[in-house]
Amino acid sequence: MTTRRRVFGFVGAAALTVTSALMATSAMAQEVTLRLHQFLPAQANVPRLVLDVWADNVERDSGGRIKVERYAAMALGGTPPELYDQAADGIADIVWTIPGYTPGRFLRPEVFELPFFVEDARAASYAYWKLNEAHMAANDFQDVHVLGTWVHGPGLFHTSRPVTSPADLEGMKIRGGSRLVNDLLTRVGAEPIGMPVPAVSEALSKGVIDGTTIPWEVTTALRVAELVSNHTEFEGPALYNLAFIMAMNKDRYESLPEDLRAVIDANSGLEFSVFAGGTQADADGPARQIAVDRGNNIITVTDTADWDALARPIYETWVADLESRGIDGQALIDEARALMAEYTANN
Repeated sequence: MTTRRRVFGFVGAAALTVTSALMATSAMAQEVTLRLHQFLPAQANVPRLVLDVWADNVERDSGGRIKVERYAAMALGGTPPELYDQAADGIADIVWTIPGYTPGRFLRPEVFELPFFVEDARAASYAYWKLNEAHMAANDFQDVHVLGTWVHGPGLFHTSRPVTSPADLEGMKIRGGSRLVNDLLTRVGAEPIGMPVPAVSEALSKGVIDGTTIPWEVTTALRVAELVSNHTEFEGPALYNLAFIMAMNKDRYESLPEDLRAVIDANSGLEFSVFAGGTQADADGPARQIAVDRGNNIITVTDTADWDALARPIYETWVADLESRGIDGQALIDEARALMAEYTANN
């Protein structure tokens, strides 16, 4: 509490009292609590290494005037596919989620989920934010205020029996990471099983699925290296990547005082997106080492010709699907590639 100074005269004392009251009221009005909601356990890599860092920085840079309450593992209710709408509707102030949890709704971000398209998570996260600014914020994500867009490191197979070629997947029940991966699985005779990533552990342990597609980093939280012993990586561009979004309720953002909006802005956007994607990808190595230390079978596919042939029709189908909805999918592919190359050339 500020120490009062002695004030002489009735008018001076009254003026000081009014001014102090106004300042106190203003300060109270500008203290903000934001609820951040997401689907992974609090100890998982993304909450711990990305979301908590963002929240801590916002709290620090606002001088404590913004408090970010963190709700993990769907603690505010609902299911992972509902997170985007929770931000749009104000059920949560901020969410981190996967647009692809509602297949076919968010089409442009899927460019980064095409099989064998992304090789570097930082480059792709850079390109994703640039494309968000140019195309997605006003279309796919028009109902929210976008704080960050990024992709994870290489997605790969984690399976009960070895997978070295597309034929090895025939008859297997595999949790697919996106609708485009599910398309690929269908083409090789596997049965794609749709489920949010938190359900993977139980599904593997009960034999509901024979394997899953996820990046290395999330295998630690899901104990995947304990539940299956085969892991299939790809040299060069990844089997797949997922596109993430961190988004804020528009009205909540716009209702903030200008200086607090500036704090949110300074901690969001392009630099944050690259940090988030890169941090998530950097967590792959330690998680992979756990599987190595357990003696699990890690397969690296170096000749991807058969896989590339499977992927080619998926690109064609995706472009045609977007074209039928008035979106130039091939232009998105070309622009994303150019932006990823731009990032790589400059970093």
